[in-house]
Amino acid sequence: MGLIKEVLLLPFAPVRGSAWVMRELVREAERIHYDPGAIRAELARLEEQLDSGEITAEEFDRREDELLDRLETATRASVAPDEWTRQ
Repeated sequence: MGLIKEVLLLPFAPVRGSAWVMRELVREAERIHYDPGAIRAELARLEEQLDSGEITAEEFDRREDELLDRLETATRASVAPDEWTRQ
């Protein structure tokens, strides 16, 4: 039965392959987006931008809040990485 199933589903192989690639791309993008080291580096760059006058204090506060939210999510997800794909 397995061989018949594979032969019948063969026309859908490109779709199944594309779906797998998309899942892997999303998983990698989430891993990068929620990497605590990358978030901390972004926070440091943000502080440098504030110190150099490139951004206003309001912009700094807004972006810092976003980064801290990501860091909190990353910290919670480090206990259960599967949570990234469920959110």
